[in-house]
Formats: sequence, structure tokens, C-alpha cells
Amino acid sequence: MTEATDNVENLIIIGSGPAGLTAAVYSARANLKPLMIEGEEAGGQLMLTTDVENFPGFHNGITGPDLISVTRKQAERFGTRFITQNVTKVDFSSRPFKIYIGEKLHLAQTVIISTGANAKWLNIPSEKQYISRGVSSCATCDAAFFRNVEVAIVGGGDTAMEEANFLTRFASKVYVIHRSESFKASKIMLDRSRENPKIEFIMDTVVEEILGDGKSVSGVKLKSTKTGALSEKAVQGLFIAIGHTPNTKLFKNILDMNEIGYLKTKPGTTYTNIPGVFAAGDVQDSVYRQAITAAGTGCMASLDAERWMEAEGL
Repeated sequence: MTEATDNVENLIIIGSGPAGLTAAVYSARANLKPLMIEGEEAGGQLMLTTDVENFPGFHNGITGPDLISVTRKQAERFGTRFITQNVTKVDFSSRPFKIYIGEKLHLAQTVIISTGANAKWLNIPSEKQYISRGVSSCATCDAAFFRNVEVAIVGGGDTAMEEANFLTRFASKVYVIHRSESFKASKIMLDRSRENPKIEFIMDTVVEEILGDGKSVSGVKLKSTKTGALSEKAVQGLFIAIGHTPNTKLFKNILDMNEIGYLKTKPGTTYTNIPGVFAAGDVQDSVYRQAITAAGTGCMASLDAERWMEAEGL
């Protein structure tokens, strides 16, 4: 039996990474009294990041969990309320919008979706152990920690090629490990990587295991997809660039998405195809995927929601 609430929230924010928390700060300061349903794994991808050195305002850097913590406290200070549970169903067919947490129903005039995207991982046992200790899913974020050492990157698409080239600004050598002979990457990106003297390709190969002393990465165990032969390569970092999965299952057949599942927003805005429902952060951004760009679109979503409510007389 559904437990309904008579209270209609001005704004419910679903998701609690930098996009959602920034939206909460702006919305709370605008006296919208937002309710954030932050999820059971609150904080998003930043919770897997040790040092963040590229977020403005922290000249000595800050850890990912600390950045989430201070932003959450800021949102709370202005009156944001939090529910640390997962949304299980939404109904955006009419207003007020319906958001369910199990049997509990919450109603809202506007909704900001900031559920993020998760990096795809290799799913080998040693991988989890070394995340943020030499294993990363973001070269733009972490390349500077690997100056003058050899690293490897797994992937065969444009993102992998782009990140491999970016890594060469810091690393002394970059090995691109790819499971087959064919690439998803465009010819121009592939050619650029092949012409880079710091990049070496290791084809028809997968990573079997990540080697290290428990604190940092010292190499990878490789397996040929053709012969099954095992080998080892000494590297101090491993970057995974095999794609991301946007957290949009809840919104399938409700909101417009691209073929991968990223929410579509109207250019230059955070408007989805349903008036009053907005999307911010990595859930709608397959290009930049940075904490600062997510925070920027969180700000946009809050302003869009506030202005939309004003225009609707809410």
C-alpha cells in the first residue's frame, strides 16, 4: 500500500554528486526549500577519488569525499533536507510529479535529475583494491599524478585515444591495451595516437590482473586473446577508458535519451522533454564529465527550475 504525502515540494533533487549538491545550494538560497533524495551511495564518482586538484578554490587540493562533504554541509546550512535512500519509481505524466521510495510517495512541482554516470570497469578482483592508488577512470583528473613514469590505458574508442594522448603530456610512456585488432575510435583519433612517439599499442590483449604491493600499482598481468599466453608489463598507473553507463534506468520510456542512455537536454539549458523536469551533471553530459562542469550544470538546473516555477505562477 502506497504511503502518500499531502505535502507538495517545490523541488526534489534526485542524486547527490557535485551537480545535485550545487543545485541544492542555489535552490536553498533561493528559498525553494529543496528536498534531496541522495541515494544510498551518496556523493557519486567523487567518492572514489582521493585527490582532486582541479576544482577551483582548493589551492592544496581536496579529496573527493571531502569535497562532497563540504558542499553537502553548505547545502544543508541553507535549508536543504536529505533522504539517504534510493528512488524506486517516478511518474512524470502529470503535475505534481510523483517520486517513490519503496511505498513512500513524494510529490514535487519540479524535479532536477543528477543521478550521474558510472565508469565501466574491468571487473577483476585486484581492480577495486587499486582504485585511486594507481587505477583511474579519468585521465583528465589524474594524469598529473603520473609524471615521468610509464602507464597503460585500456580501451579502443575515441575517449581512450584522447586520454592516451593527454597522458603523454605527463607520463614517459603510454601503452594502449586493446582486446582486438579493430577499433571503435575514429580514423583521425587513431592516427593521432599512432603518430605519437610516446604511445605504444598492445593489441589482442586483455588485463588479467593488476600487480602491486597493496598500496600502489607496479604492473599488469596481460593475456593474449589469440593464444592465451600470459605476460607482464611494468607500469605505475592503469587507466580504464571503456565507457560510462549513465544512471537513467528509472527514466526509461519517460524522458528522452540518446542511444547510450544519457538524458537529452535542450541546447544551452537543462530542460528535458518534460516541462518542469531538469537534468544536470554526468547524467546528461557524455563529453566533459568533470566535477566542475557537473557543478556548473547543477547551478543552471536550479536557475532553470526557479525561473520555470515563476513563469508557471508557482
